[in-house]
Amino acid sequence: MSEDARESAVGSMAAALSVRRNAAIGVAVGLLFGAVAYLFRVLELAGPFGGTRQFPVLGESGWFLVLSFVLASSTALLVTSLLTVVSLARLLKNTEPIE
Repeated sequence: MSEDARESAVGSMAAALSVRRNAAIGVAVGLLFGAVAYLFRVLELAGPFGGTRQFPVLGESGWFLVLSFVLASSTALLVTSLLTVVSLARLLKNTEPIE
């Protein structure tokens, strides 16, 4: 199989599974969730931070920002994966068996 045919097949599969749409939704949900978690902690909506730790280099807000980025990234990946699996299940359900 030539390189162009392989890229065309992968592109067709990605289009059929709506990977681009799923990724956009996943990133939006991840960023929103990470931002809410960051603001919830930094604005102390649940009360003051109970720990007595010192946060080196970045300070408390910096470390929570890094943690919210990790949370946003992992949430985006999880949502994208779940939506793509749902798209695959729908695609397989609607296809007719080959005889």
